[in-house]
Amino acid sequence: WVQALQLFREMSDDHVESDTITYNVVVRACGKGDEWLRALQVFHEMADRRLERDFFTYNAIISACGDSGEWLAALKLFR
Repeated sequence: WVQALQLFREMSDDHVESDTITYNVVVRACGKGDEWLRALQVFHEMADRRLERDFFTYNAIISACGDSGEWLAALKLFR
């Protein structure tokens, strides 16, 4: 997750446009690293940038929260 997040930030620094797929990969990587809060931050950043959050996005963030035992956080995503 650290490398994925670092590469993601470097892309931004180099003015490389990130899309939904890029964000999905970062959310998934953070989730796999038990970094559910970071995954949630990236998820919310997508909304701030007006990027579409698709099936894969929601699957990744719900898994990140659920795998960490943060079921309330996962449930709040449905509101």
